[in-house]
Amino acid sequence: MKVTEHIKNAKGKTQVSFEVLPPLKGQNIKGIFDSIEPLMEFNPPFIDVTYHREEYEYKDAGNGLWEKRVVRKRPGTVGICSAIQNKFKVDAVPHILCGGFTKEDTENFLIDLDFLGIDNVVALRGDAVKNETYFKAEPKGNKYASELVAQISDLNNGIYLDPELENTSKTDFCIGVAGYPEKHMEAPNFDTDLKFLKQKIDNGAEYIVTQMFFDNTKFFEFVKRCREIGIDAPIIPGLKPLATLNQLNLLPHRFKVDLPDELVAEVLKAKDNAAIRQIGIDWCIQQSKELIQAGLPIIHYYSMGKADNIKKIIQSSL
Repeated sequence: MKVTEHIKNAKGKTQVSFEVLPPLKGQNIKGIFDSIEPLMEFNPPFIDVTYHREEYEYKDAGNGLWEKRVVRKRPGTVGICSAIQNKFKVDAVPHILCGGFTKEDTENFLIDLDFLGIDNVVALRGDAVKNETYFKAEPKGNKYASELVAQISDLNNGIYLDPELENTSKTDFCIGVAGYPEKHMEAPNFDTDLKFLKQKIDNGAEYIVTQMFFDNTKFFEFVKRCREIGIDAPIIPGLKPLATLNQLNLLPHRFKVDLPDELVAEVLKAKDNAAIRQIGIDWCIQQSKELIQAGLPIIHYYSMGKADNIKKIIQSSL
């Protein structure tokens, strides 16, 4: 079932969804199953599976030459989504990136998803790899998420890269995209960021999932500004509970999110990470309750393989 259909079926009751990471190379899927199992009692309408692009390393090959080697650190998202759908009978939503893909790679990826009966995708540009300062697209790849959305929409209309292909069929993907209540870190200002978001919607995206935020007023203002410029797609709030002291610096730096003064003050007074973890849970519970009271049909939790704190939050919120 499509994410937009799940939203329509909520009928005034807030549902919860989750996002998980593929296991590290050398690990099996049991870790993912173990992280999902405790959350299935909440009947999630869908589970997102992130994608981590291939990374490169350079090894000294001698004679002044360096050998470029591809390092794939996590198994493929397609297989993981198929396994999740088969085991839990819940819709799995794979992330698909511009980074690391040519347009042909993207088309083949989408064909595989369609073959497996996966109805939803989240289209993202992706981040720069570790050895690059700025994001660089593949020579024959999509540069922006809006271009990726357009390619997926083309397949939904039966338009393939090779116009001479015969006996092709239309796909029917429901396309989700990311939204940033505090603007994308690379956008020059908020208005420009919203303009880019509207372009993704205009190109065929059907719903938005937000980056994490810790101040609900920023989410509500983001929704208001989206509506003012004609973005009428459903907007799903994304939440992540704070868990460690290091995240006070890591999250603002990596994701460009502001942490409220009250939350920071509580964390700095905490004696250890166990206390910080509880503070993060309590804060996220209050966020969740306010969003539920506002009538949001779905709240998306960035569980990232950690089920215990997410379970406590949902139990205390619903």
